[in-house]
Amino acid sequence: MAVVDRTTQRADPSHVRTLATFSVATIHEAQGRTGLLASRLRPIYRGTRVAGTALTCEVAPGDNSSIHVAGDVAKPGDILVVTPTSTCDDGYFGELLATHMVARGVVGLVIDAGVRDVTELCDMAFPAWSSAISARGTVKETPGNVQVPIVCAGVAVTPGDVVVADDDGVVVVAREDALEVIAECRVREAAEAAYRKLLQAGEGTLDLFGLRQKFLDAGLRDISE
Repeated sequence: MAVVDRTTQRADPSHVRTLATFSVATIHEAQGRTGLLASRLRPIYRGTRVAGTALTCEVAPGDNSSIHVAGDVAKPGDILVVTPTSTCDDGYFGELLATHMVARGVVGLVIDAGVRDVTELCDMAFPAWSSAISARGTVKETPGNVQVPIVCAGVAVTPGDVVVADDDGVVVVAREDALEVIAECRVREAAEAAYRKLLQAGEGTLDLFGLRQKFLDAGLRDISE
């Protein structure tokens, strides 16, 4: 029997806003190269970054019933995170569902399956990351779990976790780890800013990152004459 949990504790909005200032790559590296969803999830249009709290949803193959249930429990600032119970590329999500989600305050979609009405979604500037685009529609017969822990594109997602997505992909930060990850992101960005100045001044990466001797020790033969 499917479950919908309306008692989810969501991440602190200030943590979400702060994480939204960092790239997916920075967050992924800052939390020990964890939390990155499979690279098959790609944005339907480029040049956007979005962050929100995970509204999780399991869907049966070819059936988007659970997405309609998720819309009923959505809160402003949520990102809808959808995973099929078995692989399916059908177009689970289109313009009408996007219109509904926007009205409920949902800020984006992450789905390890298909979307459709891509032109309309782009015209709406509705951010969506999907593993497929397909005009094939779905039925509404078998609701699945909503707002329960899921695995989406290889990563465990708990309702209320922070989800950040940009042109490089999608990363999940556990709600309870958000402050620690923010601190690590700031450290990483400060270090990269210092590196950037040195690189702009002409310093090479072999010496700046201490790679020259490391590569020689690994067997690199440097022929100078």
